[in-house]
Amino acid sequence: MINTGYIILAGSALKATYVLFKDDGLLKLPYCIAIAGLVCAMFAVCIPHLSALRIWLGFSTVFSLAYIVISFVLSLKDGLRSPPRDYEIPGESVSKIFTIIGASANLVFAFNTGMLPEIQATIKQPVVKNMMKALYFQFTVGVLPLYLVAFTGYWAYGSSTEVYLLNSVNGAVWVKALANITAFLQSVIALHIFASPMYEFLDTKYGIKGSAMNVKNMSFRMVVRGGYLAFNTFVAAFLPFLGDFMSLTGAISTFPLTFILANHMYLKAKKDKLNSSQKLWHWLNIGFFSIMSLAATISAIRLIAIDSKTFHVFADL
Repeated sequence: MINTGYIILAGSALKATYVLFKDDGLLKLPYCIAIAGLVCAMFAVCIPHLSALRIWLGFSTVFSLAYIVISFVLSLKDGLRSPPRDYEIPGESVSKIFTIIGASANLVFAFNTGMLPEIQATIKQPVVKNMMKALYFQFTVGVLPLYLVAFTGYWAYGSSTEVYLLNSVNGAVWVKALANITAFLQSVIALHIFASPMYEFLDTKYGIKGSAMNVKNMSFRMVVRGGYLAFNTFVAAFLPFLGDFMSLTGAISTFPLTFILANHMYLKAKKDKLNSSQKLWHWLNIGFFSIMSLAATISAIRLIAIDSKTFHVFADL
């Protein structure tokens, strides 16, 4: 689901770039998603394993910074010039509750960005100490760009803010085009990072060894990775609701992995060293976030169902 979300994001960025130069309605979102899926598949075939990314991680940083700076500056500029905005959550009381619960799943999805520095920190001893340093850095300094874009965007446009922020901003065409292109390229790289563990598991399972350019190895990557991304691309084009997929991903993967599993693992590992109040605290976390995960899953499915009725499948959003 994370990778489906990235393909939707890449397709949205591609369409936004096209609309800037030629808004004739010919290149629709499903076509852009298909193009994005093809590019992601080509990248997956050409990058055989995670460590082969190397220089691409540097590009990823540049793309992210370009997007953040441009989005922030254009949103700030619009916010200073805009009339008073509406910040109310739209809909009736029940709808607002579901929206808030879905937004909580969106938040944990968006802020689940500590994985890469955490993995990289385990390369060098002492592993635990380095891992904690990486996580402390990520969730202090690392979250500032996320806060910057999120709060500035909402302040500038209120509740009418588009799911894809660059669809709301105003500015020079070339500046917006640059931001959209960086968002597209960053989505391709980020998808590969999240998909790589599965790719490498399959390579190991089916004995793929030796040169990445070996005909057998290349054919395996084209069929397996290409087939996987083709399925993801079909789902992305079929239900291109980015915010809804982010909510669903946060609800059934990020909530359980980050809050439920982690607490349970800690209880199992430290069961003889924890007093009753400490055990109670971890069980309360497990119980609360289990309820949140279930509620957020229901909320996300409801949002997808509503959007599926509002917009036909393969919608051009």
